[in-house]
Amino acid sequence: MPDGVLLRLPSKFEKRAVLLEVVAERFEPGRRYPEREVDAVLAELTGAGESDHVTVRRYLVDHGLLGREHGEYWRTGGWVSGT
Repeated sequence: MPDGVLLRLPSKFEKRAVLLEVVAERFEPGRRYPEREVDAVLAELTGAGESDHVTVRRYLVDHGLLGREHGEYWRTGGWVSGT
């Protein structure tokens, strides 16, 4: 992710899982986000790369890092910094 931009998603599951953990850190635990806000965060991240924000959002949900219900998303996993 040079300059904070996701150029492409790794094809290997393990590498993709680590990358998605880093992406999940952009979402605050305990907060619910409307889909448009999630899309805005991910679109900024994927703007110049080969992956689109919808694919990244789907992977975050599939990997158990974001929950989804009724157009809202929330963080369900991933690392949490201890600051």
